[in-house]
Amino acid sequence: MDDKKVAIDHLKAHITYPASADALKKACNDMEDVPENLRKEFMQKLPAGTYGSAQQVMQAIGWA
Repeated sequence: MDDKKVAIDHLKAHITYPASADALKKACNDMEDVPENLRKEFMQKLPAGTYGSAQQVMQAIGWA
């Protein structure tokens, strides 16, 4: 399975929205099945704020 798809699946299925960037970053640190390089990319690209959906998160980091 594509590594980015695994990360996106986490955003869709394992996060309760609305969610703050801080909460999303904490959850990202716990995604052990997502490669470290994608976790780092997520942490660096996600702007502060509150997100109402996985789609909003993916757009904010350029994964959509």
